[in-house]
Parts: sequence; structure tokens; C-alpha cells
Amino acid sequence: MEREVLVTGIGGQGIQLLAKTLALAATQEGRYAMLAADYGGEMRGGPSKAGVVIGDAPLRALPILPSAWSAIFAHHRHAEGVEERLRAGALVVANTPLVDPETFRDDLRVFAVDALAVARRVEAPNASGFVLLGAYNALTGLVGAAALVSAMEELLPPYRRQHAAANARALEAGAEALQGVCT
Repeated sequence: MEREVLVTGIGGQGIQLLAKTLALAATQEGRYAMLAADYGGEMRGGPSKAGVVIGDAPLRALPILPSAWSAIFAHHRHAEGVEERLRAGALVVANTPLVDPETFRDDLRVFAVDALAVARRVEAPNASGFVLLGAYNALTGLVGAAALVSAMEELLPPYRRQHAAANARALEAGAEALQGVCT
């Protein structure tokens, strides 16, 4: 099995850390993962995109994906061309109200999450990206929830380690936000 996810948003939403966390969690569980990052590192608010491929065997797909099984849309800005790359039936997590779930093609499975509201509710206002990752992982079951927390903690730079507990709460709250939703 190979699964691809495209992640798109703007600088400052944690897009790159979200993608790295998912890829590292998969490898920690003994699976294969590749990551490609594309971002405007010169400023917050610039484009930020990533592609992650996870598989049970050595990967055939490159992380520069002409098509994908799923996507996380954290912001509508800089998302051009991502929806067109999704295969019919692809799973989409849309960060409302920044992304309007009603604008997607009818052949996609779209799940809306107000990531900022969820993050604020669990006192993790800077962790909306982890809310989206938690929701995405709850829907897909790509990795274990504990692996996401472990990978996130490992990837946090020393000057951000004080946010680990809030990020973990955001991951859990994201999963709970879609609890009971069937894919």
C-alpha cells in the first residue's frame, strides 16, 4: 500500500512541521516515507506546500506528486492546482473558515474542521496545523496517535519544546473533532 498526501497552506501555519511529523511517525512505525517540501522561507504568509508518501514497502512514487490519494488544505491562498491533482474519491481535510468545503469537486470526500477554534478550545492557539493532522490521521489511520506525538516531540527545536504539550493536545483534539465520522 502507498498513500500520498498533499498539504497546502501559508507560512506560519505549521505546514512543514505537520508533514515532517507524519513522515517521521510512519518511519518510526517501521514503514517507508518520503517528503518533499516547497515553501517561501522568506516570510510568514508565503506559500507553503508539502507532499508525503507513506508505504509498507520501498516506495515507488516520488514525493513530487502528479496525483494524490488525499490532501490537507490549511488555507485557500497558494492552493492553486492542488485539487486538480487529487484522484476521484480522494480524502480532503479542509480548514474552515479559511477553506470553503463547498467549493471542492463532488467526487472528493471532504471533511471540514475549524482548526483554529479547536486549537483555541484546548489552549493551543498556535497549533492549528496539528489539529488538522490529528483530524487527518483519525480519518485515514495512517499512523498511530502515539507515533504522531513522539515524532512531533522529536522534531521540535529546543527553543520550541515548551509547546510540546499544547501540540499533543491539538493532535488529540483534531482526532476528536471528527470522532464518529465515517470515511
